[in-house]
Amino acid sequence: MSTREQLGAVAAREALSLPYRYVDTHFIDGEWIPSTGGGHNDVTDPATGSVWGSVADGTTEDLEKAVRSARAAFDTGPWPRLAPSERAAVLLRIADQVEARTTELSLTNTLENGSPVSETQGAAANAASIFRYFASLAPLLESEDIRPFPNGAGESLVRRDPVGVCGLIAPWNFPINLMVIKLAPALLAGCTMVMKPASPTPLSFRIIMDALAAAGVPAGVANLVTGSGRLGDALVRHPQVNKVAFTGSTPVGRKIAAACGELLRPVTLELGGKSSALVLPDADLDAMGNNLIRSCMRNTGQTCYISTRILAPSERYDEVVELVTNTIAAAPQGDPLDPATVFGPSATASQYRTVLEYIESGRAEGARATTGGHKAQLGGDLDAGYFIAPTVFADVLPGMRISREEIFGPVVSILRYDGIDEGLSLANNTEFGLGGLVFGTDIDAAQAAAERMDTGSVGINFFASNHAAPFGGRNDSGLGTEYGPEGLAAYLSYKSIHRR
Repeated sequence: MSTREQLGAVAAREALSLPYRYVDTHFIDGEWIPSTGGGHNDVTDPATGSVWGSVADGTTEDLEKAVRSARAAFDTGPWPRLAPSERAAVLLRIADQVEARTTELSLTNTLENGSPVSETQGAAANAASIFRYFASLAPLLESEDIRPFPNGAGESLVRRDPVGVCGLIAPWNFPINLMVIKLAPALLAGCTMVMKPASPTPLSFRIIMDALAAAGVPAGVANLVTGSGRLGDALVRHPQVNKVAFTGSTPVGRKIAAACGELLRPVTLELGGKSSALVLPDADLDAMGNNLIRSCMRNTGQTCYISTRILAPSERYDEVVELVTNTIAAAPQGDPLDPATVFGPSATASQYRTVLEYIESGRAEGARATTGGHKAQLGGDLDAGYFIAPTVFADVLPGMRISREEIFGPVVSILRYDGIDEGLSLANNTEFGLGGLVFGTDIDAAQAAAERMDTGSVGINFFASNHAAPFGGRNDSGLGTEYGPEGLAAYLSYKSIHRR
């Protein structure tokens, strides 16, 4: 019997040594300072339903302090005036500091949103890799860009300047890396920033702020405030903010886009998805099974790009249903602190209720649950957690809600198609366009199918993000891109100096 089982899940969590639990400070101008208000927001462990921490509910005055700090650091501080290679050296130190905090980052993340430690134990290494990648782009910023006039009358020197003060807002599903992918390029570009984590996951990124301070990031360059969505809206609209980057739901993204459009403020939006895995008739189902959970149900289905719609050819439909059902049913669900756990809880009580509503709608519209389809009863302290048995729906039709709408939970739908043209039509029959997969042994045919999918990223027989390649959505999945040189460009403002 493990120590956790002997103590009980709640007691085992209370025994963990974590740097932050109950706090009332924001990180502003290089230090943790008390919030000006007395309000706080609880942090709940979704595996047990127990409150284990809290953060300050930031006020307008707190936000003003943070923005003023970032503004002063940009207008008069050293950071934007350093050479890109000097900023890159700091990013490399940040990467080392983040990796030194691997365990505390993993445990804090898991207690915030229920992501299994099998997932969160890689968060620090991934964040460090992002910092190191963007540090490698310093020569791009330092190279001289001279462009001759086509008529030979002169030349233009193109300067890449930092865009200014950035408002960065991250979601709760990957609270560390979906902020870092904004922070790292903004830092290399020479920007300053105010960051706001999602309300359910406000503690883990405090550890990243400590890493930044230890690495020598100057005061005022990176500021962190916590609070409700109200604070995020105020950050987006603040007159001293020059650029906004947001990852989250499409409805919230639309509101942010409207505000930034009104203000003529550049914005990057990485939003929702309803991606498809197109199974070609020659697909190797054993190989597909090895990649299925990572590609179609990662993080208990709470990942924006995963392919939660599986499109199977009619002649192999029953085989695909059997493979997917058996693979999902065999993956362990339980305490996310257990390294063997694959499926944890829904991250919040509201998301838990939303997923259960989708499951009921699937049944009501005629889909067939081949596994799961109900609350999970795990016993002990975990009975109060937000666990839903991982669910596979077969006999799904394109018009069903579970086929059209982003569920963001452990639910996958399997649709039938006849012929590659119908399969691709189904894959593209969505308002979203973020991720996608093609499973097939004929790589040329799989490549051809991937080319025809209307989406920002497609994987062939697997899916993974590449820090060096742009990641972004089409249609209702967002505006702009992150990762790669294109992600760095989002934090730059260009100036052309024309001369003879």
